[in-house]
Amino acid sequence: MFADSAKIYIRSGKGGDGHVSFRREMYVPAGGPDGGDGGRGGDLIFEVDDGLNTLSDFRYNRKFCAGDGENGSKKRCSGRDGEDLVIRVPEGTVIKEEKSGRVIADMSHENRRVVLLKGGRGGKGNQHYATSTMQVPKYAQPGQSGRELNVILELKLIADVGLIGFPNVGKSTLLSRVSNAKPKIANYHFTTLNPVLGVVDRESGRGFVMADIPGLIEGASEGVGLGHEFLKHIERTRVLIHVVDAASTEGRDPVEDIGKINRELFGYEESLGQKPQVIAANKLDVLYGEEQDEAVNRLKEVFEPQGIRVFPISAVSGAGIKELLDYVEELLNTIQEKPVVFEQEYFPEQDIPEFDEPYTV
Repeated sequence: MFADSAKIYIRSGKGGDGHVSFRREMYVPAGGPDGGDGGRGGDLIFEVDDGLNTLSDFRYNRKFCAGDGENGSKKRCSGRDGEDLVIRVPEGTVIKEEKSGRVIADMSHENRRVVLLKGGRGGKGNQHYATSTMQVPKYAQPGQSGRELNVILELKLIADVGLIGFPNVGKSTLLSRVSNAKPKIANYHFTTLNPVLGVVDRESGRGFVMADIPGLIEGASEGVGLGHEFLKHIERTRVLIHVVDAASTEGRDPVEDIGKINRELFGYEESLGQKPQVIAANKLDVLYGEEQDEAVNRLKEVFEPQGIRVFPISAVSGAGIKELLDYVEELLNTIQEKPVVFEQEYFPEQDIPEFDEPYTV
């Protein structure tokens, strides 16, 4: 099952406590302190796993704790360090602090491995507190507490091209036509409930990744119809193909449909509305002659003066798709490839508690 969000609890390991003991051997009447140091707590690490493409592993396992450091012991023996815990996530996962929603890490592109929470340092044994005036210290340092957080994992797909549009306009059919992806296709709204990725191979040898984003509706930017769940997957795309029912088979006006979806993009985040767009005027195979020309010309008159090219296509028959893909490939080549990486806004290490005062035994 596809899952693109999860809420989990994470904790790094606690440092082991320093030990209080004194050397006791025959013929050594005043051996002095020999308490060992505590071991370091384990780090909590996030790492990208290319074999994963969903967050479904976190649906039932929601608590992740690194190993605690072992306490020190006598004869100056230090405790064993706690084991690090590595949590593997798919590329494109954004880790956010639960309460504030601020970004802690974006696991994409160059960011393959992040130590999110460092383990607590081990406490010093009483051997470190012996002085000329205090030769029998009966106290040691406790281990530093581990750091804990509730975090939200969000998977934002990494694709070059995103297919957007109202439900049932032919996005899945188009993706299945141009790639080996096998999205579910049927003649009803919201057939596609989860984003689907497909690789589009081109004669030039430079293919690109296309994502079928489930149908958006009016009010999506406010969360209507799982709008937020769908819109977040558009954030990393470089070009948007706006698929529209140019034949108005369901009685909707294609020009109004495009305007409504674009308003939702701006409403969710202004940068989405500013992405380069191409209009794929689909379902023209049900129109003939002048009706087909009128439908295409109307779209061109409205949007091509805005710099948005309109391509008449039929996702069923394949007509016009080559011209559409040629233009999209050309557009991708002209756009400077700047990976979308979300900057860190929350810094867990700033909130790590200081060492407690040495305690008396």
